Formats: sequence, structure tokens, C-alpha cells
Amino acid sequence: MPNTAEEKRRAVRRLRNVAGQAQALERAVEEGCECRAVPQQLAALRGAVSGLMAEVMQSHLKESFGRTASRKPPTPQALDATIAEAVSLMRSYLK
Repeated sequence: MPNTAEEKRRAVRRLRNVAGQAQALERAVEEGCECRAVPQQLAALRGAVSGLMAEVMQSHLKESFGRTASRKPPTPQALDATIAEAVSLMRSYLK
């Protein structure tokens, strides 16, 4: 999760963008808009969600590696475990 006030503001701003894109898509479907407009709005929604995901992942990685870097250097095994956790998390979100 975002930790700093600025990270939280950016995440909330992106969440509002996602909500706005979803509402626009819902209106378009309810109003029976042209079929070609729906994929455009879906792409915009996907882009908004991807941007939010990138922000959250960046915050998580900063927290994970920053926490390790603030203390004595990690052992190679601890560093490998942190990297494996981050990669696993990214893979689960990219499915």
C-alpha cells in the first residue's frame, strides 16, 4: 500500500480515474453507443487500472527493498527471498 501522503494522493487520484472510466463505460453500454467506442473505453479503463497497479507495485517494492536497505546488508538468501516474493506478486497481478 502507498505509505507517504503523496503516494496516497496519487493512488486515490488514480482510483478516481478508474472509477470515472468505469462509469463512462457503463453509461456507454446503457445508452447503446457505437460498438467501436466500447473497446476504446475498455482500453482506457485497462490503462487506468494498469497505472494504478504500477503505482502500488512501486510502493510495495520500495517498502520491501527499503526496509532491507535500512538495516545491515541482507544475506544473499534474504535478498533472493525478497525478490522471489516481489516476482510472485507481480506474476499474480499480471494474469
